[in-house]
Amino acid sequence: MTYTEASMDVLRQGGDELADATVAALFERGEVGTFNTLMRYVSTAGAPLPDRLPDVAREYLEATRVPPAWVDWEEMEKARLFFIDNNVHISTALSFASMPACYVVPHVAKLLSTTHGLKYPSKRMAETGQFTVYLMQPDAFEAGGRFVPAAQKVRLLHASIRHHLTRENRWDTEVLGTPICQEDMIGGQMFFSMLVLDSLHRLGIHMSVEGAEAYYYAWRVVGAMLGVDQDAVPETLDEARQYLDLYMVRHMGPSEEGVLLTGQLIDLYEEVVPGTLLDPIVSALIRYLVGDTCADWLAVPRTPWGTVVKTLPHLLGVLETIEDRSPVGAWALDRLGHLTSVLELSSLTRGRVMHYAIPEQLKKEYGISGTVPRTRRWTPPAATVSS
Repeated sequence: MTYTEASMDVLRQGGDELADATVAALFERGEVGTFNTLMRYVSTAGAPLPDRLPDVAREYLEATRVPPAWVDWEEMEKARLFFIDNNVHISTALSFASMPACYVVPHVAKLLSTTHGLKYPSKRMAETGQFTVYLMQPDAFEAGGRFVPAAQKVRLLHASIRHHLTRENRWDTEVLGTPICQEDMIGGQMFFSMLVLDSLHRLGIHMSVEGAEAYYYAWRVVGAMLGVDQDAVPETLDEARQYLDLYMVRHMGPSEEGVLLTGQLIDLYEEVVPGTLLDPIVSALIRYLVGDTCADWLAVPRTPWGTVVKTLPHLLGVLETIEDRSPVGAWALDRLGHLTSVLELSSLTRGRVMHYAIPEQLKKEYGISGTVPRTRRWTPPAATVSS
């Protein structure tokens, strides 16, 4: 598939028909509060739906309770093992590359700043981290798994933001397109998949072609569960590179909201890191992963730790050598990675489960082996020049 300015303009106008209709009906009937209250008790797939759940919500949940029929479960298991093998690095990339990338797109930063939750950035980061952890559990799509209900709720959350912004005339659709449009949803999918893989490569992480492709595939499945038009989604990593490049060239730039959100992100992680000595490494890592131009747009401070961060690929290379040559070392590092991720998520959530709910108003201001083979080392597709 080839993407052009014209094809992206079409995607810019599209929303999510099913979720949008569900949210509109809930608001029209005054049933949003009832829905949010009852759905706090629906956190696992296969759980019985509450008796008093609004009919329109019940129909939506029934229609979206199973993943697409085309899902390749062997590929999903490869993605899960890839995540286990790289969970700390993936968490790092999500926190210090994917989120800042969202903020460097002015209309996305503007949209994020309208939600109450962005006043508390730990909530946004905790929701993202928890969502990813749910996705990569062995039972993610089975009865008892937590991913499917989370995806159903996030999809309605997106629809509710579209509902508020368009009906309150707080969004210039002529200039900015539909809020959380198909172009942006696919862009977000690229940030959490392709950009993560780019960041892992920049950190010197050894990834196989199979592992990288499986991780990207898992986020294609996520996109389908979140209402992304599958006819428009890049199917391969090469197509994903073209889409991401064109999307960023079309939209990236500086904004007051981007600076504000990035500052909140930096403050948050400086609180998570014990003491103050290592605080500057947060800014240095963001700058290293997103590049100086984007970092300057986001007002990311320059620190002396920038030189230290550039040695990370060498350090991580040593650790991966240990992992490759020693089964015991591999087990120990995987356990350490798991514990580190759990500790980070616990710090962000304050030990609580994050509930994905429909906001009733917005801010008034703005067959697989135990490991993925390490053969055929992956390197990112080359940058593209789109016409």
